[in-house]
Amino acid sequence: MNGLRLQSSGLIDAITRPEIGAWVEAFVDFITDVFQPVFDVIRAVFQGLYDGVDTILSGPPFWVIILVAAILALIVRGPVFAIGSAVGLLIIVGVEQWENAMDSLSLVLVAGLIAIVIGIPLGILAARSKAASSIIRPLLDFMQTTPAFVYLIPALILFRIGVVPGIVATIVFALAPAVRLTELGIRNVDREVVEAGNAFGASSWRILRQIQLPLAMPNIMAGVNQVIMLSLSMVVIAGMVGAGGLGGDVVKSLSRIDIQLGSEAGLSVVILAIFLDRLTASLGAGRKRGRRVKPTPAPGGLRPAPASSTTTTDSTSHVEPSGKPAPSPAATR
Repeated sequence: MNGLRLQSSGLIDAITRPEIGAWVEAFVDFITDVFQPVFDVIRAVFQGLYDGVDTILSGPPFWVIILVAAILALIVRGPVFAIGSAVGLLIIVGVEQWENAMDSLSLVLVAGLIAIVIGIPLGILAARSKAASSIIRPLLDFMQTTPAFVYLIPALILFRIGVVPGIVATIVFALAPAVRLTELGIRNVDREVVEAGNAFGASSWRILRQIQLPLAMPNIMAGVNQVIMLSLSMVVIAGMVGAGGLGGDVVKSLSRIDIQLGSEAGLSVVILAIFLDRLTASLGAGRKRGRRVKPTPAPGGLRPAPASSTTTTDSTSHVEPSGKPAPSPAATR
């Protein structure tokens, strides 16, 4: 009887249990065998971008980068943010995490830039095509709900150990907000404004470039902010595959139970996160406020009359049915 139960349970498992893991493994092996030259090119491009950005950030003395960051913070947000940014970056220097911080910042900038370059066009496509949106949304749901560690397995197989798997995993993890918020911003543009552009004979490309994108810019900048934050949250996970930087020190502290190293690296990650978050949020707020357009004075210093509905009604109420203007009250007297 027990043997019959074991045979039946084994038969049920063979029938009902799909071999999803085996299928995925076979698919990854097929991609690796067929498209390995393509992945080698992608690896070389990503590695070159990372090396270039890291050279720019790590090459000059630390005080040059801090000065540039403080000036940028002063322009974008004000003196308080500039002083706070300089103090925070000096703390990173004081705990001897400057080089690791610049390595992690290079990874965040490269991965975030690639995610933005891919995500914003996809968001525009999803906003202008319902079919594209119905295809892109389930993919974004899958990317956002899949644990970030799962991205590292195929990335390691395709790109080998180093900083490139961390960049690829970061791009996949941080791509969704750029797509979603770009689509949301364009879809929320007032239809009457778009119809006015169509009425004036503007092309669809001109409407997108001069009407929809400027009005959707606050949402797009919010997406950029989220991409940067999600990219920075992947720094520690990227350190597990040999990306180095602050994530590498966090992984080392975890394996050694080194509280001092872990706290210093974690504090450096927090300082970078606050700086990047406030910086990108300020850029988005500046876009949202916009600029006021000053009215152009008429010749002779006279101000033009406001174009209100009352003025239009009064001017048209003195027109006779024949089309000739009615005589003024002074003339009738």
